[in-house]
Amino acid sequence: MGKVTGIGGIFFKCKDPEMMKTWYQKHLGLNTNPYGATFEWYEGFDNTKKAQTQWTPFKETTKYFAPSEKEFMINYRVENLEALAEELKKEGVTILDKIETYDYGKFLHILDAEGNKIELWEPVD
Repeated sequence: MGKVTGIGGIFFKCKDPEMMKTWYQKHLGLNTNPYGATFEWYEGFDNTKKAQTQWTPFKETTKYFAPSEKEFMINYRVENLEALAEELKKEGVTILDKIETYDYGKFLHILDAEGNKIELWEPVD
């Protein structure tokens, strides 16, 4: 079965994402880009296996976190998303969509036990 290997991203709602990116860049030194900021790190003890975590402010009116009404969404890095999705289905976990594949990885959205939307990401590192 696939498993979570780390935090892939922290996403949160705010009134003005561009202002927030500027504020975090100016006051906390985040190297921001159009999507927020990307933190690079190395997986485990293997200093050749680079990974990343994304930090992204979203407009407070975004529907991307729906059906959750929370102000945040966590993206978890996973391995073998297909196997994990099958296991989650068997366990009765609410799966919101089908696996989508992009050049930077595969994604699937689920709900946790309290209805928080979670993004699962199998990255192409």
